[in-house]
Amino acid sequence: MTASFALMSVFAALLLIGAPVAVALGFAGVAGIYLGLDIYALATVGTNTYSSIAKYPLIAIPLFILTGMVFERSGVAKSLVDFASALIGPRHGGLVVVAVIVSLIMGGMSGSGPADAAAVAMVMVPSMMKAGYPKPFSASVIAAGASTAILISPSIALIIYSIMVPGADIRALFAGGMLPGLLAGLAVILPAVWLSRRHGFGAEETVDPTPLGAKFVRALPGLMAPVIILGGLRSGLFTPTEAAVVAVTYGVLIGVLVTRKLTLANIYQVLVDSAVTSGIVMLIIALAGIFAWAGSTLGSFDMAANWLLSLSDNNTVILTIVMVFLLLAGMVLDGISIYLITLPLLMPVVKAFEWNITWFGVLMAMNIAIGQFTPPVAVNLMVTSAVAKVPLESTIPWTLWFVASMILALMLVVAFPGLVTWLPEALGFQVS
Repeated sequence: MTASFALMSVFAALLLIGAPVAVALGFAGVAGIYLGLDIYALATVGTNTYSSIAKYPLIAIPLFILTGMVFERSGVAKSLVDFASALIGPRHGGLVVVAVIVSLIMGGMSGSGPADAAAVAMVMVPSMMKAGYPKPFSASVIAAGASTAILISPSIALIIYSIMVPGADIRALFAGGMLPGLLAGLAVILPAVWLSRRHGFGAEETVDPTPLGAKFVRALPGLMAPVIILGGLRSGLFTPTEAAVVAVTYGVLIGVLVTRKLTLANIYQVLVDSAVTSGIVMLIIALAGIFAWAGSTLGSFDMAANWLLSLSDNNTVILTIVMVFLLLAGMVLDGISIYLITLPLLMPVVKAFEWNITWFGVLMAMNIAIGQFTPPVAVNLMVTSAVAKVPLESTIPWTLWFVASMILALMLVVAFPGLVTWLPEALGFQVS
């Protein structure tokens, strides 16, 4: 009991004083092992750190991060914006629809909300500002739209989930996130368009007179990327990890041969930037292995799960508590950390109530998506606010509209699990 208390207390204390999540996980795990077992058990720290990342499916994470950066630097985001703008046309709220649509498509390349937010904001914020949209509103819309990247395949968070949860099929998770992802996008579009018309935003919207056909041709490489990834997975042509390799190769070829914006110097910088980002992610995963092993060995997670189950035997009550807990966690932690920290605790609860693990994985992703643009941390909102050069607090009045709307979308997915399970079942994937 003392060791379990120390494990959780050290972790919470380090987070409160501002320590990086990876450091908090590692130190808390070491403290729990030392107090709960003995000094010789600390020899497992190195083994657990290595074994946490020595997994073949994890190769997909740095590759999909690289994919997102390659497409961002290749000018694909700009071509997608031009094409979507031509389709929607100049009207009040037109550019907010474009921003969300492009976020959905870019999410099908990067799998990362912050990366999606950065790519879309760099292109959309100047255009929205010229059209008469306030910068705080623009930053809020793009941050909320980019949160859908965690649902639209390939999602890095869902890859983590599939590795940590026995029996979870990553192909089913990718397919299962599609309809909720589109629903989340719609949950951003509807209030954004209503607010735009109510306040008269976008009165100065214009569209480039370039013919629609020419814009479609320029946008086609970007539109084809998600099709190639999902099509290859559905046909069995390649595994999710191999899909990441294909996506990187495709992106580089597009950047070098089609858009011609990727030079050798640019490619080198993309590799450096993606390596830094991947290193941060993999460090969190590695040190989370120590925390997870300590919690499992000491029985800390079982005790926490039993306490949660003791609160009620009602399926709806427990699910509501779990969803609120994940929503609060999403406000202060990144998605990957939430999966790594909470899954060892939550999986006994999932098994006790026999919840579908594909459905539950997507529900977790939707919760985390909302947290990505909900203050105080709001990683997506931090990115878009920085690009728009506005204080984060100035976006809060607008952001709250999208938080409320996304929560309604989440409630629909809770009430109708078929929104998650229908597409994977139709594609013949294992939905368990």
